[in-house]
Amino acid sequence: MSFSHPTPYDDLIYLTEGGFETELLYLHGIDLPCFAALAILSDPAERAIFRGIYERVCDVAAAEKTGLLLGWIGYRASLDWGAKLGLSQDGLKEATLVGIDFLKELRKSYIGQVPDFRINEGLGPRGDAYSTGGAITEAEAEDYHSVQIETVKGKVDLVWAATQKNIPEVIGMARAAKALGQPLAVSWSLNSESRRNSGPTLEEAVTQVDAAVPGGVAWHSINCSHPLEFEPALAPGTWLERLRCIRPNAAAMDKIALCKLGHIEDGDPVELGRQMGGVAERFPWMDIWGGCCGTDHRHLAEIARNVKAVRKAAFERSPDLEEAAAAGNATG
Repeated sequence: MSFSHPTPYDDLIYLTEGGFETELLYLHGIDLPCFAALAILSDPAERAIFRGIYERVCDVAAAEKTGLLLGWIGYRASLDWGAKLGLSQDGLKEATLVGIDFLKELRKSYIGQVPDFRINEGLGPRGDAYSTGGAITEAEAEDYHSVQIETVKGKVDLVWAATQKNIPEVIGMARAAKALGQPLAVSWSLNSESRRNSGPTLEEAVTQVDAAVPGGVAWHSINCSHPLEFEPALAPGTWLERLRCIRPNAAAMDKIALCKLGHIEDGDPVELGRQMGGVAERFPWMDIWGGCCGTDHRHLAEIARNVKAVRKAAFERSPDLEEAAAAGNATG
């Protein structure tokens, strides 16, 4: 099975990270300059804490028999952010590869415990993810993001552009990834009006990027938005079949307000799990589930249990879905 293609109704779901940045910041008191997790891997004590966060996620996957897709460590591993972290281009490349090796070491520890363990590289926007994403043209974005994508080419299963707001920037990312032959997923973030800060709706963003770069994006997703923010954006249409993953925030609060609290808001893990189960029931092809700000292994465990129960019920109601799963695995 090629991971870059959806396999609707497959009985295997994947878990990805929770909001490890907020966990590091507010539960462990670790400073994250520029919100960059890759900056802490050189410190043995902080690295051990970070590994513990990941191990708890992996333990959930092992217990629930889900796959794993991990690797948003490189979210700030692009040139402008690297410069803010005091890293040269060579230093940034080295730090990026250290992050990938960190995940590969983790994967070795879970051989035989997790059915499938994939690694991705997080690709953040050049500008402010909580504004419009900044002024950047398609050509500028292609040139800028090519550097990070080329660094990880062939070393990860896919690159995953996260917390995206800007259509031209994502088009440039897609062109860069396609030119380098590296599968790309895109995760969009919505504001409290269920739109992206740069204006267009989620549907418009997905359809415009797909039209501009056919085959450039393996699948789309949503992150850093609570269900109250993203639910109104899920307008009916075939475009929804391009959404494969949701990584919700834990609390029903504006994301800017969350960042200014100075402490973590973890919401209700049980309720969030039920909400994601409801999403899975409506969109059964979604098979990648995680969390964002305020979430951790507890939220992921609840999400996994609810989504798996929904899928099990779907198979029991419609045994012919097994044939669809088999066909998807054969052709994916």
